Amino acid sequence: MTLISRLTPLAAALLLAACATTSQPAPDEAPAAPLSPPAAQAVASITAEPTPPAVPARAMAAQLLEDNLRPGEKIDLDNPDVNADLWARVRKGFQLQDLDDDWVRKAEAWYSARPDYVERMTTRGSRYLFHIMEEVEKRGMPAELALLPFIESAFVTHAVSTAKATGMWQFMPATGRDFDLKQNIFRDDRRDVLASTRAALDYLGRLYKQFGDWHLALAAYNWGPGNVQKAVARNQKLGLPTDYASLKIPDETRYYVPKLQAVKNIVFAPDRYALTLPVVANHPYFLSVKIERDIDVSLAAQLAGISLETFQQFNPQMNKPVILAAATPQVLLPYDQASAFAENLARHSGPMASWTAWVVPKTMSPGEAAKRAGTSEALLRDINRIPPKMLVKAGSTLLVPRGEHVHADVSERLADSASLNLAPDAPPLRRVSLRAGKADTVAVIAARYKVKAEQVAQWNKIGANGRFKPGQAIVVYTATAPAKAPVARNTTPAKSVRVAAAKPQPKAKVAGKGRTVVAAATP
Repeated sequence: MTLISRLTPLAAALLLAACATTSQPAPDEAPAAPLSPPAAQAVASITAEPTPPAVPARAMAAQLLEDNLRPGEKIDLDNPDVNADLWARVRKGFQLQDLDDDWVRKAEAWYSARPDYVERMTTRGSRYLFHIMEEVEKRGMPAELALLPFIESAFVTHAVSTAKATGMWQFMPATGRDFDLKQNIFRDDRRDVLASTRAALDYLGRLYKQFGDWHLALAAYNWGPGNVQKAVARNQKLGLPTDYASLKIPDETRYYVPKLQAVKNIVFAPDRYALTLPVVANHPYFLSVKIERDIDVSLAAQLAGISLETFQQFNPQMNKPVILAAATPQVLLPYDQASAFAENLARHSGPMASWTAWVVPKTMSPGEAAKRAGTSEALLRDINRIPPKMLVKAGSTLLVPRGEHVHADVSERLADSASLNLAPDAPPLRRVSLRAGKADTVAVIAARYKVKAEQVAQWNKIGANGRFKPGQAIVVYTATAPAKAPVARNTTPAKSVRVAAAKPQPKAKVAGKGRTVVAAATP
């Protein structure tokens, strides 16, 4: 059943105010005080407005369908362009000078030999391609750039590279922050479909302005602008051409633009490679629906009538099982599901968010934090990804069950700046200074103080298999008292040495045969 046939006046009233918005609510501050035992109750239910007079479904749909990237501009459902094949629009926008070399042939052969992979990749891409093309055309950029996620991630919105590049456009953490892609415990905008597309095209536009050549801009997107600039300067100094094909660059970058060229060639003439492309209509695949209160991800998926996995495909930026309205004022949903979501949300009378944020007032163990939050330590560790033997430092933000007394949603300030800082849950180390006896080696000292020989060697700038000279000063950092030194016959006790700490510290004498040890707390 299509959106046009399913829409009700109530859904229209809700979606008309919901689609393609960028405004953000200003909920009250999240609690910073100790939390009481949780109860799965949150905010008051939403009461629907009285049903407006009936409006013909098609006219209503024409009002509702808005392009997320062009707010306010309605889609004309009778426009023949709406049902045109989007691939034709992509082909029409090609502008880059073609490459034709062995690298391109290699990439074409690779894709041609994997029709199942190409089908999966293009089917995923069909969900997002219209919106990317809208952004590309709005900026007057070549349509080839809309195909770049095929190369970067195969349109897998959760893709993470070995170098920690993330999302459909594969942003590194620092580059993402440069382009205002928020990355905190609640969300990672490098995975956000619209935000990452905006940032990627902003970045590519900056690179094109720097190099004046799209092939060099693409190389810089892959290899880094500093590296490309050095390669260009090297060729200039040698009197060589500075185009993409002439630069000395790594094989990964050498293969990067040819792969894009191969995808372009396949899109232009798939039959030539015995491949097929899914039909992609020339209108938005999804709508944005306004979120005004914090809501569990699972509940949002349920209200939309889709699986959790499908919901996450359209909203992959969420790191936690709750959507914070202050940081994520809209969710993306396919047409029909956007309509169902609005209707079901209006009828929903139960709790919406069973989680909230809590700022830890002091450094404490996860067990203590769980007790304060009224939940189990296992659940608190799991939902906040706290590894064993770690303390939660003061000022950290934890996701905790939302108690029945908590009525305010998480604030915009906390939603944007939340961080989790951990410290080892171990006793403080003491700095131990001593003089070596005749038989002391790195291994002997390490065994005596229950530390690693490599650590003793590093502290004392000596080889891991080294031997100390009698009377040589030794430094050890340890949390435990040393094992009792063995009794040595016919030896002269070494003189004790007292090593001053940076600040006066309580000192404890540790007896060992033939030596006196002075211990001080680590500065």
